[in-house]
Amino acid sequence: MVDDKNHDVELTDAEAELYDRQIRLWGLESQKRLRSAKVLLIGLGGFGAEIAKNVILAGVKAITLLDHRNMTKEDTCSQFCIPHDQLGKNRAEASLQRSQNLNSMVNVEADTTNIDDKPDEYFNNFDVVCATQCTITQLKRINRVCRKYKVKFFAGDVWGTFGYTFADLNKHEYVEDVVQTKPVNSAAAGEPKGKEKFEKIVVTEKRTDIFVPFESVIDIDKSRLPAKESEMYYMMMIMLHYREKYKCDPLPSERGSEKLKAEAAAIVEKYQLGDKLDNLIEGDLYGQISPVCAIVGGVMSQEIIKAVSQKEAPHNNVFLFNPQTMCGKILKLVS
Repeated sequence: MVDDKNHDVELTDAEAELYDRQIRLWGLESQKRLRSAKVLLIGLGGFGAEIAKNVILAGVKAITLLDHRNMTKEDTCSQFCIPHDQLGKNRAEASLQRSQNLNSMVNVEADTTNIDDKPDEYFNNFDVVCATQCTITQLKRINRVCRKYKVKFFAGDVWGTFGYTFADLNKHEYVEDVVQTKPVNSAAAGEPKGKEKFEKIVVTEKRTDIFVPFESVIDIDKSRLPAKESEMYYMMMIMLHYREKYKCDPLPSERGSEKLKAEAAAIVEKYQLGDKLDNLIEGDLYGQISPVCAIVGGVMSQEIIKAVSQKEAPHNNVFLFNPQTMCGKILKLVS
């Protein structure tokens, strides 16, 4: 059944007033679950800033902003939580004040530690871990620890105009509103006999989804990919493998990067893609474009809110944003 462990949390009058629209949208019990949730957000680039904003405004109990990196000139294009005069300052600390100003009822903390220095037990302090700007090795490790402690795990990133999100909620229980039709007594409704009348009703149903870990969706066989939108999966592999190898992402000053071309060529050869990715590889994959951060960050934070509130079906398990069509696609990779 749906987890009720947070139902003993009571909202204050001020909280009920602040979250009134949300309570009417997804219900009081879902808002109580949000009010009990502690979130760890790793990576405070423009994408991370969008996630932080939406999760804080939703009214979680606490969020920890973790990033050991310093603010760069590239961050000024999309990272709205950091004042522009904070160049060279730690991104988590520099994001703290504006993030806290979004919602005084949420406890916002900054952590300047490198995620690699955190022991496994650290992740057990949270209900949700959302990892951005991490390598494949880091994501696999964090996900394995989250599974161990039954912590909900999300990963995602934006490269230029391309982005993705991933979710591993292990075994996730939730409720979903389903519209059904039922017959109405014709006579009682004033209709002539013999004429059948129906009305629509909303029924809340309990459901369960099973998720797979991040390592299961990396470098999967071509035969297991859907025919449509598979190009976006290959782009995700190119960008993640580039970061894994070089421990960074290509910069706007590195347009036409030979290293990126070489990484793309390796994926193209492995999957025998021919020229299918040529237009995408030649597109904008540098830095984090603000509107794309807003779109993909909105999707990520929406999924975190759904997972915590246990309301409505979550994306299971990868969302890919296509920079050519400006549309997103949900793929269930490895069921």
